Amino acid sequence: MIRLFLPYEEFPRSKDQPVKSIIHVKEQSPGHFYWPDIDVDLTIESIKHPERFPLKSKIRNQINSKENG
Repeated sequence: MIRLFLPYEEFPRSKDQPVKSIIHVKEQSPGHFYWPDIDVDLTIESIKHPERFPLKSKIRNQINSKENG
């Protein structure tokens, strides 16, 4: 079993989700995971090194804009 920590700061889509949606995850292929309830798919690489995937910052900026707007 693989256990990885996904902080809300790096993965904001999971922040307001119920626990059952967070733990409902499928391994689509080795190292590629999908959360069907929240329509999120991530690879181990993107979880371990989110800084390498700039979409993260675009999502965070959109959320921050909505919260401050």
